[in-house]
Amino acid sequence: MSGLTYKDSGVDIKTAAELVGDIGELRRRTEGKRKLLGAFGLFAAAYDLSDYKQPVIVTGCDGVGTKLELLLEHDLLETAGKDLVAMNVNDVLTTGGDPIMFLDYIGIPKIDKQQISRLIAGMTEWLGACNCILAGGETAEMPGIVPEGFVELSGFAIGAIEKPDLLDPTRVEPGDAVIGYPSDGFHANGWSLVRRVLRENAADFTEEEIIAMLAPTRLYHEEVNALKAAKIDLKAMAHITGGGLVENLERFLGTKGADLAIPEWTLGAIPKVLKHVDAADRLNTFNMGFGWVVIVPAAQKDAALACGLKGQLLGTITAEHGVKVKVG
Repeated sequence: MSGLTYKDSGVDIKTAAELVGDIGELRRRTEGKRKLLGAFGLFAAAYDLSDYKQPVIVTGCDGVGTKLELLLEHDLLETAGKDLVAMNVNDVLTTGGDPIMFLDYIGIPKIDKQQISRLIAGMTEWLGACNCILAGGETAEMPGIVPEGFVELSGFAIGAIEKPDLLDPTRVEPGDAVIGYPSDGFHANGWSLVRRVLRENAADFTEEEIIAMLAPTRLYHEEVNALKAAKIDLKAMAHITGGGLVENLERFLGTKGADLAIPEWTLGAIPKVLKHVDAADRLNTFNMGFGWVVIVPAAQKDAALACGLKGQLLGTITAEHGVKVKVG
């Protein structure tokens, strides 16, 4: 009498191994100007930092949050992959560093090659755009742990920067200009609240409006690169995620503060969501239309705004502790 196999328990290691080959071409698209040192698919990935004189490694780890539920419901797997990359790469960009390598974790109840390939296709599209290598990851088949119809996603970004170029937010001082760059929606934050609004007011939203709100998290590498090319003195940068403009700026302002004025957020059906949300909580939950913020000297604000980007002057840094935001 033969014993049980791993496949009998719901885990197919042969199919998982085949998947690595299936996604190989997608992964290779992320190796352009940058390449791994050594082969892909070993126990660990390596990258040669010898072109740097004083390299500092910067890292980030994040997921897609409960937005994933709606992305799965509307079959937007590629968007989930893009969200995963952007939530991590943007965090690395805030240091002034270059995103070099990315790793993903996918937890699933059963291997579905098409599903996983679509997730990775989204990842590689965004990674290729910002010149970051998909260096590896983990696909964990976990029947009985991950519910049927669901996927767990986590991402890990690794970047590098020359030590003298590492941004030092302690240089921020009163009078500095705060410039914001637009988001393409809620990005991958605050969706537990958005989902409740949608659930309790389903008749107010069309499927087209919901899908539009599920737009992928924007990458801000082009904005950062343009500002660097213009030799703008970037004192600090913030990726506006959970906590909104207030919390994400207060992370590095210390005893200082900021006075900000932002317009009403009028993108698509977003105002229909916001009208059901407490006015104060909107600012603490959502990016309110600005997913990226840079702090520059007042003397350089015009030069920064003239970089051909969609930046908008939001306000100034103050000596008084706390970030104050006026909407409208």
